[in-house]
Amino acid sequence: MITNATRTFSTLLAAAVLGTVTAGAAVAQSNPSAAQLINELKPTGMLSDTTRGIKPLGPDTSAPAPMPMATPAAMSTPMTYAPAPPAPVPDMAAPSANLSVDFASGSADLTPRAMATLDVLGRALTSAQLAAYNFKIAGHTDTVGDPATNQTLSEQRAAAVKTYLEAKFGISDSRLQAVGLGESDPVVPTPPNTPSQANRRVQIINLGQ
Repeated sequence: MITNATRTFSTLLAAAVLGTVTAGAAVAQSNPSAAQLINELKPTGMLSDTTRGIKPLGPDTSAPAPMPMATPAAMSTPMTYAPAPPAPVPDMAAPSANLSVDFASGSADLTPRAMATLDVLGRALTSAQLAAYNFKIAGHTDTVGDPATNQTLSEQRAAAVKTYLEAKFGISDSRLQAVGLGESDPVVPTPPNTPSQANRRVQIINLGQ
């Protein structure tokens, strides 16, 4: 016989299981998937074959400008035309993505959770859509601690990410550039000595081919 107490217990148990699944999904979604990283990092414009980096190509200026109608008085005078100067090519923001990479506190040692995050990144960078591009790995910290220490730590963490990707996924050293920016470029501006998970990040930037 099913009592009210049994029904209550079953309801609470189902809610607890659902809460656990939901929490697990939230953790899993804290960083983008490989497919999402590919979409964030692939170029959205055309690549110039003469300039390193990603820039949209300007309008085609190879065809001469149309000749104006000549007046009868001017028809006997030779006319010369100079092609219009090429339109300036505006810079396009390089595609980039931010990852929360879990390092051991105060060090550049990768935790198992960090390795799982970088495995997703490695699959994206070696995909057919991104395999032809070079990337910058930029390490960032929050404002807790000494700025000079944070600068060194960000450099070491970016280098650790680069080393891991090269070793596990066979990515060429020439495709990856590791830099540390310390607390100089926060995604969320904060006062000094303010913890911020959002600012403790690794940024991946597409440098083009």
